[in-house]
Amino acid sequence: MKLKLDENLSRHLKPVLTALRHDVTTAADEGLLSKPDSAVSVAAKAEARILLTLDLEFGDLRKFPPGSHPGVILFRPRSFGPLAVNLFVEEFVRGTDLKLLSGCVVVVEPSRVRVR
Repeated sequence: MKLKLDENLSRHLKPVLTALRHDVTTAADEGLLSKPDSAVSVAAKAEARILLTLDLEFGDLRKFPPGSHPGVILFRPRSFGPLAVNLFVEEFVRGTDLKLLSGCVVVVEPSRVRVR
């Protein structure tokens, strides 16, 4: 699966997700650091990549309606420490068929996953 890591997720996730056989790029790889969310979204859409993020704005269905993009996965972990976030994201990706989430807005919380 083709994935893009938003700037608020650690670049250290890239090799972990690549080892899980995903094609991963980061906002930093593409010079998108500190760019507006709309620029990150446009880049993900142009490359047909599901966007992985911690940024609540990407969960706004008015701005990013399901079906208008390759997919957004918004992570809402209990702890926002880098190691805890990395483990939270890795566990979700490892245990989920991301193809089934194509075009969806997904909110991943510790106790539930909401798919729209």
